[in-house]
Amino acid sequence: MNDAKPQSKITNPDIALLKIQKWCAYQERCQQEVRDKLYEYGLWADAVEELISKLISDKFIDEERFAKTYVRGKFNIKKWGRVKIKQHLKQKRISDYSIKKAMMEIDGDNYYKTLKKVLVQKRKTTNESNPIKLKFKLATYAMSRGFEQDLIFDALKEIESGDN
Repeated sequence: MNDAKPQSKITNPDIALLKIQKWCAYQERCQQEVRDKLYEYGLWADAVEELISKLISDKFIDEERFAKTYVRGKFNIKKWGRVKIKQHLKQKRISDYSIKKAMMEIDGDNYYKTLKKVLVQKRKTTNESNPIKLKFKLATYAMSRGFEQDLIFDALKEIESGDN
């Protein structure tokens, strides 16, 4: 049984604005998340776009700020690679300009060290005696985390040679 209460419809834009401001103040949100939430409230397209422009002018929504926060969080906490982060930002309809700016938040040296750390940790938990199969499994895992193929193979070579 689903215990989630159904979303009540909010037809008054002023009440919707107050509620959505509180929601945006809680954590960074992108325009698309806010747009979807306002449509859940039952507002019409004109009212939704008007509220979004008000939220942008009042600095409740800032696409670039959202993208930078998202990139830092997904890289530092979840250890995602650039490819996966970019894909998720595109799904959230973040502009290419904001994505490029946000990706500058990732330091190249730190990125490579993180990739190596992810590979070393995965190697410890992978039961594979065949070195070729092990390398394939590690590379596949790192690619699923969003790291670039060329960096993965460079890191694997360094790990194999013992340059941790």
